[in-house]
Amino acid sequence: MSKNILLICGSGASSGFMAANMRKAAKKGGLDYKIQARSEAELGEYADKIDALMVGPHLKAEFDAIKMKFLIK
Repeated sequence: MSKNILLICGSGASSGFMAANMRKAAKKGGLDYKIQARSEAELGEYADKIDALMVGPHLKAEFDAIKMKFLIK
């Protein structure tokens, strides 16, 4: 069963490079993961469609607010 993973950062640019490397590693490991990179502002559009969320380290100060708004229901 495929897993949807979303990686967010401030603008989505730096997370795009990381997501590409994650996709390569998942493929090499035979994992059925769909990994996308988006900006923090786009999280609301994807939050209900993902199995896992990865947050860029520079968003550490916003992490608790992100959890409360999108992940804890």
